Amino acid sequence: MDKTSFEGWLESVSTTFLSLNDQQRNQCLDHLISLSGAVQLRHLSNGLETLLKRDFLRLLPLELAFYLLRWLDPQSLLTCCLVCKQWNKVINSCTEVWQSVCQELGWKIDESIQDASHWKVVYLKARLRMTQLKDQEAFETSSLIGHSARVYALYYKDGLLCTGSDDLSAKLWDVRTGQCIYGIQTHTCATVKFDEQKLVTGSFDNTIACWEWCTGARIQQFRGHTGAVFSVDYNDELDLLVSGSADFSVKVWSLSAGSCLNTMTGHTEWVTKVILQKSEVESVVHSPGDYILLSADKYEIKVWPLGREINCKCLKTLSVSEDRSISLQPRLQFDGRYIVCSSDLGVYQWDFASFEILRVIKLQDPANLSLLSFGKVFALLFDNHFLYVMDLRTEVISGRWPLPPYRKSKRGSSFLAGVTSWLNGLDGGNDSGLVFATSMPDHSIHLVLWKENG
Repeated sequence: MDKTSFEGWLESVSTTFLSLNDQQRNQCLDHLISLSGAVQLRHLSNGLETLLKRDFLRLLPLELAFYLLRWLDPQSLLTCCLVCKQWNKVINSCTEVWQSVCQELGWKIDESIQDASHWKVVYLKARLRMTQLKDQEAFETSSLIGHSARVYALYYKDGLLCTGSDDLSAKLWDVRTGQCIYGIQTHTCATVKFDEQKLVTGSFDNTIACWEWCTGARIQQFRGHTGAVFSVDYNDELDLLVSGSADFSVKVWSLSAGSCLNTMTGHTEWVTKVILQKSEVESVVHSPGDYILLSADKYEIKVWPLGREINCKCLKTLSVSEDRSISLQPRLQFDGRYIVCSSDLGVYQWDFASFEILRVIKLQDPANLSLLSFGKVFALLFDNHFLYVMDLRTEVISGRWPLPPYRKSKRGSSFLAGVTSWLNGLDGGNDSGLVFATSMPDHSIHLVLWKENG
């Protein structure tokens, strides 16, 4: 059939085909397919794939493609990246999609970073960490050896760990290398806190002392407590030091002069923790920017003004039972907005603006399970056998790590959490360094550290 005759025939067939109903059209196509050979069937297959399997992601404007992608769960997004290079390119160029994925999982978001590949890597690293936590592969351990008697006090800051021992010494360690940077002769240390220049120690001999790291010299001594000093905190800008003692009192001192400025009374048990911290919220008793003093004993948490007036009154007393039937554990935490403390029932969180209990997390075995640190996304807990990471969004244990038989301390000074920024959400870079430290019966320090992320 020549070209002109074929075109005329094709037009006539097309007109007739369009006049048929759907069933007749299907029968017509079935008949033509049955008459077709391999060449025609291959042509038909290629044509149908183009018509039916249209790449909507490639054809849509980017704004619409990004909108659709935001409805997918993270695993589906990763699967879509494997479809083809074009899909991978589109998905990897959408910053909002990966920021949203990270935000939904609780990860920390820096809005100034608009690189989509950065947020994809953050998600992949965080997912890997969560898998490692579940499989007990996220951490590794090491030991610090150097003390010759029991280690009573630990304090961690910026990669450095200070230890105070019954061998009348305090040591400063580089956690990363395990090397002792400074070692100075002190009194028996029940609590320690340090910065780059100095070390402040509270002792079982009822005194507090300030020491210079580079020389080991005692540059100030604070006398006035009639019981062991279990907790200290200080602020150079305010030139203030605060202390809590077994004599049931809290004292405020001049850090430079060593003189006692004020004594707060009202506790009826050992004061095992004091915190000097700036408030970030407003209430009827304080404003943002005010420095607040918190103290805790076995049953109560007290909030004090930081004025220097004699016999100043407690602003607020917090407890979890009026009849003192429930004990608080010596792990008080305050970040300027929330007060967190664990008890024999579970973990309690108070709003510092209203002093109302915002949250109570019931623990499976609260008598043995203790709080180490509390963040926005995770909490770090431990008992006699394991270190636990709890996801605070679900209150489910995400992972655990075995612990050796460490030395027990009712005051909670012989174990601590290390780096805690990751508790507010993993950001791809804050899962490094010290996680947990505790003193051992052989006078060594047992460290749990993040394993390098693969």
